[in-house]
Amino acid sequence: MGDRILTCSEALSEALHEEMERDETIFIIGEDITAHDGIFGQFKGLYKRFPERVIDTPISETCIIGAGLGAALTGMRPLVDMHFADFVTTAMDEIANQTAKIRYMSGGQVSIPMVIWAPDGGGLRAAAHHSQCLESWFVHLPGIKVVIPSAPSDVKGLIKSALRDDDPVIFFQHKRLFSERGPVPEGEYLIPLGKADIKRKGSDITIITYSRMTYLCLEAAKTLKDEGIDVEIIDLRTLKPLDFELISESISHTYHALIVHEACLTGGFGAEIAALIGEKLFDYLDAPVRRLASKDVPIPFSPVMEDYVIPQVKDIIDAVKETLRG
Repeated sequence: MGDRILTCSEALSEALHEEMERDETIFIIGEDITAHDGIFGQFKGLYKRFPERVIDTPISETCIIGAGLGAALTGMRPLVDMHFADFVTTAMDEIANQTAKIRYMSGGQVSIPMVIWAPDGGGLRAAAHHSQCLESWFVHLPGIKVVIPSAPSDVKGLIKSALRDDDPVIFFQHKRLFSERGPVPEGEYLIPLGKADIKRKGSDITIITYSRMTYLCLEAAKTLKDEGIDVEIIDLRTLKPLDFELISESISHTYHALIVHEACLTGGFGAEIAALIGEKLFDYLDAPVRRLASKDVPIPFSPVMEDYVIPQVKDIIDAVKETLRG
């Protein structure tokens, strides 16, 4: 099994080709996905190869999720394209009150093997309606798994696992990462849901992050290394289930923790991680856990204002130093 250099978009497309060839119950449903290979080119060649399993829909997220849910109830495995993660807000009843609850309410008799694919994140100057990070909403919902990869290899391995899972999965992909390139294994390659990854080993502080912030943290770590600070970076990849075991292993030798995410600070997933660290790892800490996140405002259209709202490399460097000072 060799590695090639692919973009995140290419890695997703390759995985979908392989999975749709392997399993005839997998199909894709969403807006504008037949004529243009998806808004980010992520479905390249799929309509030509599987014309009966790549289906355009009306502009109605309620309809799209509802159709996917109904198909999953009959034994199909839909991948539902939300176009932008912001639009899941219009289908929250179908997601929160139906999709996430049906297995529990049926006493385990019924499963919903559906993947909701949701491109999220800012940095594209797309303003408040096309730039949100809403992952913490779904972590709070029992019955749905939350995946949020950063690297192309993680995209391939995790989308394959998500499509094979018998429970609903919401799969966030940051829009700024579709052109991000990296090595991707050929052929059958799966990453179990709930397994984080150490993207950089270090000894002085643990940064816990995910999605696009992983790359900004890696960039910050290079600068900090020149200043004698050795940073370990954990890319969570899956928020639910959470790989807290890896977080524990890391903090047990760095004794410091910084959590970085693009979603707003208040009520963000970083607060849950910080609480778990405080409850379970307090004796390991040499300083309080620190969080760095976007400010609690809608994402602005102005590039200057957007960069002020969303954490940047310098913000991460400053937060690391402040954490180490205690």
